[in-house]
Amino acid sequence: MNFPSELKYTKDHEWIRVEGDEAVIGITDFAQRELGDIVFVDINTVGEEVAANEVFGTIEAVKTVSDLFMPVNAEVLAVNDAIDASPELVNSDPYGEGWIIRVKLSNVADIDGLLSADQYKSEVNA
Repeated sequence: MNFPSELKYTKDHEWIRVEGDEAVIGITDFAQRELGDIVFVDINTVGEEVAANEVFGTIEAVKTVSDLFMPVNAEVLAVNDAIDASPELVNSDPYGEGWIIRVKLSNVADIDGLLSADQYKSEVNA
C-alpha cells in the first residue's frame, strides 16, 4: 500500500494535500482497497462551507456506499470532473487522477491536527 509522506490523513481514510490556502482531498489507497470497485462518487456540497468531520459526499462501490468526511473546516470549490466519467480512477490512482474535491481552507493551521503518513499507517496496521 502507498502512503505518500507529503499528505495528511484522517482516521476516516481521507487524505489532504495543502496547496497554499486551498487543498485537494481524496480517499486513501487503503480505503479504495477496502471498498472495492468504485462505481460512483456523489458530491452535492460545491459552494458550501463544510465543517471538519461532517459529510461532504458519498462514494459508491459495487457492494456498499460510504460517507466522505471533511478533514478540516473548508469550502468545497470543485469536484474532480474526471471521476464522473471514470470513477475507477479513485481505485487506480487515489492520490493522483482519482482525487475527489478541491477546497478553500478556513484555517490552514487545522491541518496540524491531522495524521502523518506514519501515524495513519499505524492506524490501519499497515
